[in-house]
Amino acid sequence: MSAVKSAAPATRGVHVIRFFARFTREQRWQHWLLFLSFTVLFLTGIVQKYRTEPWSQGILSSLERVELIQNLHRVAALVLTGIVIYHLARGITLLARRQMSHALFPDGQDVKDAGHMVKYLLFLTKQKPKYGKYNFEQKLTYWFLFFSIGIMVVTGFIIWFPIQVTSVLPGGIIPAAKLAHSTEAIVAGVFVLIWHLYHVLIERLNLSMFTGRLNEDDMRHYHAAEFERQTGESADAPDRGGQA
Repeated sequence: MSAVKSAAPATRGVHVIRFFARFTREQRWQHWLLFLSFTVLFLTGIVQKYRTEPWSQGILSSLERVELIQNLHRVAALVLTGIVIYHLARGITLLARRQMSHALFPDGQDVKDAGHMVKYLLFLTKQKPKYGKYNFEQKLTYWFLFFSIGIMVVTGFIIWFPIQVTSVLPGGIIPAAKLAHSTEAIVAGVFVLIWHLYHVLIERLNLSMFTGRLNEDDMRHYHAAEFERQTGESADAPDRGGQA
């Protein structure tokens, strides 16, 4: 089935807006669960990490509140862990069936695109690189968060079950896990707030993770190579579509 859809029939005198499928419904609900669980984990984790600060002490002013914050953190951790396990299982299944798309895997083209983008930013060329389905910045975001979340999940369970862990591992693993967990959480949180949100909200408003699609103008401008691959048309040709 074609990934291209028109918002209006291609009849004479009708302006046709073409849309391109980008994310499946399954990918979108994974993103929603990831967004919600990560937000809860970050907020409840910050409160606990800086529990000696006045603003944090106001939130953790009673044992009931401390227990509530801890329970919220653990529930969100279980949700996030479930997403990670499902995501990995799904990926392994697709790989085994040879149905896995390689669009998110880094390759030599990303190195070329990054170099081309540097030249563009230095005014050494007038043309931006033509990106495929995902550009090198989006791949960086995915893989950085993939490994960051993996580190936080592993260290989080070490902190959650210290007795069981230290029965098979040295006791020094606990303080090391606490340091790695909190540091990685801060780094990941800052990365999302500054890097990821800038690219999807400020640089341009990209709601494709919520709508599941991109309009033709965005495809031509931001994913020209993918547009040309899907349509067989030049991305530099006059636009036939409008804004979503």
